[in-house]
Amino acid sequence: MAERIIELKNVTKYYDDALVIDNVSFYVNKGEFITFLGPSGCGKTTTLRMIAGFDLPTEGQIFLNGKDISSLPPNKRPVNTVFQRYALFPHLNIFENVAFGLKCKKVLNTYQNDKGESYTKKERLSKAEIAAKVKKALEIVDLEGFEKRSVATLSGGQQQRVAIARAIVNEPQILLLDEPLGALDLKMRKEMQIELKEIHKRLGITFIYVTHDQEEALTMSDTIVVMADGVVQQIGTPTSIYNEPANTFVADFIGESNIFNGIVTGNHRVKFCGKTLDCVDDFERNEAVDVVVRPEDLKMCPPDRGTFKGEVISVVFKGIHYEITVQVGKYEFVVQSTESREVGEKIGMDVAPDGIHLMKPKYTTNLFDGVITKHNTVKFADGEFECDVTQLYPGSRIDDEEYLVTAAGERIDLTDAEVTVEVGLNDVSISDDENAGGTTGHIISIIYKGDHYRLIVRTEENEEDFVFTSDDLWNENDYVSVIVPKDKIKLSLKNTEEKKR
Repeated sequence: MAERIIELKNVTKYYDDALVIDNVSFYVNKGEFITFLGPSGCGKTTTLRMIAGFDLPTEGQIFLNGKDISSLPPNKRPVNTVFQRYALFPHLNIFENVAFGLKCKKVLNTYQNDKGESYTKKERLSKAEIAAKVKKALEIVDLEGFEKRSVATLSGGQQQRVAIARAIVNEPQILLLDEPLGALDLKMRKEMQIELKEIHKRLGITFIYVTHDQEEALTMSDTIVVMADGVVQQIGTPTSIYNEPANTFVADFIGESNIFNGIVTGNHRVKFCGKTLDCVDDFERNEAVDVVVRPEDLKMCPPDRGTFKGEVISVVFKGIHYEITVQVGKYEFVVQSTESREVGEKIGMDVAPDGIHLMKPKYTTNLFDGVITKHNTVKFADGEFECDVTQLYPGSRIDDEEYLVTAAGERIDLTDAEVTVEVGLNDVSISDDENAGGTTGHIISIIYKGDHYRLIVRTEENEEDFVFTSDDLWNENDYVSVIVPKDKIKLSLKNTEEKKR
């Protein structure tokens, strides 16, 4: 059984009132190369900083080799960090940059006095010891013989290797790497991915790596932790993350995906895009599912032999394959193949059962806490919307003074009544006119599902999310107003102690 070196248990982190990490739990095995992967702002760097000790968790615990280190300062933790900005000293040569930390370091040496008694003494490393350690670190990063070179003469990749040598020369148990390749060009980044993996093999220590680059994570990692909105979405090997995504966010973020709405019709049978096909996942009959088909799992064939038949509407050469978009009725499929096709050509497509992956939909409706106002509107999600409060009491009506009158003639003042608000995924629209809807927010997520988009709009003050479908393409981070028709807002009372008159 692998030995755990780091473990996070129910870790939550707030900055002021902003929730950044939400009840995260996972562990890292000794000697593992583990990557925190996710979009900007997902919490991956904050998680790394808490492991390093630069930030402390608001709640929860962090363990190192089974010992709680949640409050331990950074200099007491056996970790070193490599940042995207290398922070090398320009006035020092390579040897001096790598040796800098060693010159400040003290080690505990054991001696014997004249009586044969042992005693310990904290001492700085000798020049010979420092030179030996620097030489070994530079050999590991393939920079032996560069000791006297100025850092200003180095390429970006060489500077990164100096930063890594400076981090490993102190022989940490864990090396933390915060987007260390972000400043390099594409060719250099790919070369450094291979080198970092080799360095990890040579050292045998634990690497914890942060990136938003999916290819980096898939290329280098033993384990990937996919994060979004401060929450762990999935943990697994690169193969399992890619082939068996846990939800549509992971499927969309890791590689390319065709994502459709589907319905399970029987044992290992699913209907999507008008066709019923065999699959390998097992769900309940009539259960709504998200269907994921990777572009490389769609095999092109003559149109009269394909399960799906359509017209090629786009062909893009990607270097190692062609990306071919096919219109099948109202749906769009993306195919990746080493064979090309012509725009306008009719083709067929087949997919094997193990190329169809089913997932439970993460979102089925929108639920909010709301309050009825004195005008019989409802406040929720940082806004105010018109609604029909008579649905709270079947057979009721609103009188001339805006009180609710029940079917039994009872008069009720609903002001400040707490309600649960439900809004369906198909019942929301948005506008770039900030005054058109009941609230405003930024688009934080867009996922294409074959014939429509699934969008998420997040309000600013309390960060409430509206999840909905749209036929229109918007851009992430667009600032929009949220429109919900009066008859699409479903209300239910949280309690029945309203004010009566």
